[in-house]
Amino acid sequence: MLALNKLTKHFKAVKAVQEVSFSVDKGEIFGLLGANGAGKTTTLRMLATMLTPTGGTASIEGLDLLKDPDKVRSHIGLLFGGDAGLYDRLTARENIIYFARLCGKSGEEAGKRAESLAQAFAFTEYLDFPAKKLSKGTRQKIALARCIVHDPAVMLFDEPMVGLDVTSRKDVEDFMVLLKEQGKTIILSDHNLNITERLCDRIGILHKGELVALGTLNELCETNGCKDLEEVFFKLAGRDSE
Repeated sequence: MLALNKLTKHFKAVKAVQEVSFSVDKGEIFGLLGANGAGKTTTLRMLATMLTPTGGTASIEGLDLLKDPDKVRSHIGLLFGGDAGLYDRLTARENIIYFARLCGKSGEEAGKRAESLAQAFAFTEYLDFPAKKLSKGTRQKIALARCIVHDPAVMLFDEPMVGLDVTSRKDVEDFMVLLKEQGKTIILSDHNLNITERLCDRIGILHKGELVALGTLNELCETNGCKDLEEVFFKLAGRDSE
């Protein structure tokens, strides 16, 4: 599981994330929402050990973020901002195998994972195409497969549906449900509120670096007197909350 304890990040005078605390259990998809600049990506980058917190900490699979960053990295998979990080001259298969080997998988294991993930995300026919010749949607699916090729316990997804058509989004949504059934811990940050409503067991809303709401969809709607997530979001973190 994953737990944040007053996690904080300041960039000089800017309080990007301010004492955020919540936990996500095994087999749970947790939605992290907020307008641009609310602190979502900064929070995920701290959990991914890419940024050092100014204050507070977090634990992932019982490992402290500050005390055991190297061990934490072996337990997480992360996707930020689409297909960045793919090597254009390598095929889809070679990209996935390369990252699997970096994560300590044997050549045989890496090859099997590439095949199984390509099947799960429906890009088997493109496995041996150079990445540069593939559509943005297919590249996005390859990037997603690459980030979970080592079968991590905790997965951090920041806008994983970017560039995907309706069919591809359905493939990714179905796969996230499968990961949940396998007991994975997932944080999903996505601007598409419909996707968040469908997939997430609980939702946290950030506004100006602070966690202003936390709960199930029904709890958020009932607490705030709203009929749906969109209404809750705009009440707490939209323009009218400025």
